[in-house]
Amino acid sequence: MAKYDEPLLNEIEKRDDDKIFEVEREKLNIPNLNEREVVKHFIHLSQMNYGVDTGFYPLGSCTMKYNYKLMEKVVKNDKINYVHPLQNEKSVQGCLHIIYELEKMLCSITGMDAFSLQPCAGAHGELTGMLIAKAYFESIGEERKEVIIPDSAHGTNPASAKMAGFEVTEIPSKNGKVDMNALKNAISEKTAAFMLTNPNTLGIFEEEIIDIAEEMKKAGAILYYDGANMNAILGKTNPGIMGFDIVHLNLHKTFATPHGGGGPGAGPVGVKKYLEKFLPVPRVCKKNGDYFFDYNRPYSIGKISNFYGNFSVLLKAYAYILLKGRELEKITERAVLNSNYLMEKLRNAGYEVPFYGRRMHEFVLSLSKLRERGIKAIDVAKRLLDYGFHPPTIYFPLIVEEAFMIEPTEDESKKTLDEFADTMKKILHEDEEILKNSPHNMPVRRVNEVMAVRNAILTWNDLKIH
Repeated sequence: MAKYDEPLLNEIEKRDDDKIFEVEREKLNIPNLNEREVVKHFIHLSQMNYGVDTGFYPLGSCTMKYNYKLMEKVVKNDKINYVHPLQNEKSVQGCLHIIYELEKMLCSITGMDAFSLQPCAGAHGELTGMLIAKAYFESIGEERKEVIIPDSAHGTNPASAKMAGFEVTEIPSKNGKVDMNALKNAISEKTAAFMLTNPNTLGIFEEEIIDIAEEMKKAGAILYYDGANMNAILGKTNPGIMGFDIVHLNLHKTFATPHGGGGPGAGPVGVKKYLEKFLPVPRVCKKNGDYFFDYNRPYSIGKISNFYGNFSVLLKAYAYILLKGRELEKITERAVLNSNYLMEKLRNAGYEVPFYGRRMHEFVLSLSKLRERGIKAIDVAKRLLDYGFHPPTIYFPLIVEEAFMIEPTEDESKKTLDEFADTMKKILHEDEEILKNSPHNMPVRRVNEVMAVRNAILTWNDLKIH
């Protein structure tokens, strides 16, 4: 990976000879640079970038799997590039066919009865699912205001529930899984839904899921599936079998469409039959061999996207499913194998695995014992950069102290996993000062992350103000 002391665009000096050719014009509110300097700047940044094509990217809960280049070829077809969402539906029958077929594929994979492909991200899907739950209870005249969430949940779960107008009740985990007694005590006539990831964020499968589903059914509440960890169960089981009523998927995770950097993504939402009428409009339907947009859905929550979702992402996921076919099950087998193999390697190297036992697609280490030496999880994460590895997710889930969340995905070889484990073992025995001052080989080392969050400089105007 290249290493440059690359300045910001506004810090790049203008060539002296450019001033000779200047003409009078109104000043533009952008850095005054020629094309050559701008191109060089961004090429340098790209050469310093790190992604799934560069090396091991074990970002827990993100499923950073390899993105097949075939998918890029598919979406760069002119027949796709020149399609506009405002075209007459008669002229985009091919696109509607893909949407229609992908919905059916996702129903088959998840055990749901209907899908909307409109949501553009996982959290967007969560919000859509919560709005569907809200619409359902309003339609039957029940005022249910509470959503139950385990303390191991993704942070977007409570945020999505609150945005939909619900109050959130958090329940504690027991041995890394849902505490059934705590769940039963939390359920009331006000309970609208229970949001759950299975396997959960510790990589542990919730073995009491059928009992959980029964409790929600008895209470007349909805069981919501956060599909962030769907890569762990493809072809082995599905949310429908487990008893879930609403599902959102992350196509940019499970079905290998590129992600990171803010998008684009896709978070389709699937539902059981009794909730289908609440799905966003329009639905893509088929009549007499033709596809059409169906807006005649009086119970729908309405549109939740400008058009019909991120079509390029949907198309890549569609191609990925066709490419893998029945081998989707093997994806899960390999992902789970890689996860357990690497977990055992790191445990044997001296790292602590909370709630130790068999894991699914990911696992979480606790680096809390290293605090005795003054070392934190972030120090180990930063040190990994010096060895050419992208760090795992740190400090999540919140129920694990100094959490180090690792998801190797199915794509990594045993050789790569061994190299990563050997590096982690080496880091464990390195001098404290080396770790606390790492990274040592990066163009940017430690930054003030708190200040960066509180004083975000996101535009050229912001930069000038500061």
